[in-house]
Amino acid sequence: MTHRQQERPARRMIIPFFISNRGCPHRCAFCRGATGSNGGPQTLTFPAMEDTVLRYLSTARPGKKSFVQIAFYGGNFTGLDTLEQDTLLEWAGRFIEAGAIQSVRISTRPDFIGRQEIRRLKESRVETVEIGAQSMVDDVLHLSRRGHTAEDVRQAVGTLKENGFETGVHLMAGLPGDSRDRFLYSVDEAARLKPDLVRIHPVLVFANTALAEACGNGDYVPLSMDEAIDLCGIALRRFERAGIRVVRIGLQPEGDMERPGVIMGGPYHPAFRTLVEAALFFEMASRLLASVPGKGAKAIFTVSPGDHSFFRGLNNANMEPLKVRAFPAVVAVTTDPGLRRGTVRLDLDNHCREIHRTSQSVFIPGRDGDLEDV
Repeated sequence: MTHRQQERPARRMIIPFFISNRGCPHRCAFCRGATGSNGGPQTLTFPAMEDTVLRYLSTARPGKKSFVQIAFYGGNFTGLDTLEQDTLLEWAGRFIEAGAIQSVRISTRPDFIGRQEIRRLKESRVETVEIGAQSMVDDVLHLSRRGHTAEDVRQAVGTLKENGFETGVHLMAGLPGDSRDRFLYSVDEAARLKPDLVRIHPVLVFANTALAEACGNGDYVPLSMDEAIDLCGIALRRFERAGIRVVRIGLQPEGDMERPGVIMGGPYHPAFRTLVEAALFFEMASRLLASVPGKGAKAIFTVSPGDHSFFRGLNNANMEPLKVRAFPAVVAVTTDPGLRRGTVRLDLDNHCREIHRTSQSVFIPGRDGDLEDV
């Protein structure tokens, strides 16, 4: 973590602008965007950017200080024509000079990070660079037509960290040629790079892509929803165990993505992270119930306020199965602001148990305040 990152307020506001897969040298098997770094006219204007920035800033809560960034997402920013890069960065710089935002963040490819790119980003007050790694297995990258290697990812992340950038890595589950073991290998390899943040999402099959053709002729089978939830849940736990923030799980809806016929296959859900989080909390709650000998009259689960909706699940989907597992005990859920995020505590029949999702063990709170493994 750089000195500048340590000074940032915990609350962040990101104002996104999507450059729609532009700047890419070719088209990946899963990509629905146009090819070529000059694949379309410049659609963003400064007045449009200004309107968007002001609209986002107007939603800030009074008295709550935020670290605000303009973000250029959805393409290979450092692969854009240099004039276009300079124009977008100069426009963003006006808001920095005015004190409206603090810095810029971009997403780009690992094979487009060199001395010239580093110099331009530094001079333009870019502080966060997110790298589209997608996998750390060369065979998987080749079958996905990525055009870069896992070593390119390692070098790019290392170079960015050495130059003081906050660094992110994007991974995809379910790529062509991928497997459970290969994806989890990618997770572990990405964690070893110690990025500041990670984004994870399962592969979706978009119309008019090479992946759609492969899916149609049976050469590619997308992950089921259950498989995707399981893989992304394991990845979330491993990254959190390594102290790495997972800032998003699931593909962010963009443009006409949710229009019928655009997504032809794959585990899409607009609240995919909630499904992943809920599955983890259900697993933890079930393990706690199984660890208590006998059954009591009331099973009281306690979580952090920020985890309350995740624990209950989407549309309270976790509650009925938990009631069945706890029967004949009545199930109740409470919150404790002092409880660490990701922790579940169970009080049942004079037994108290706790579990955190980065741990493999159930714990009993010790008399001296420590937690003892059971």
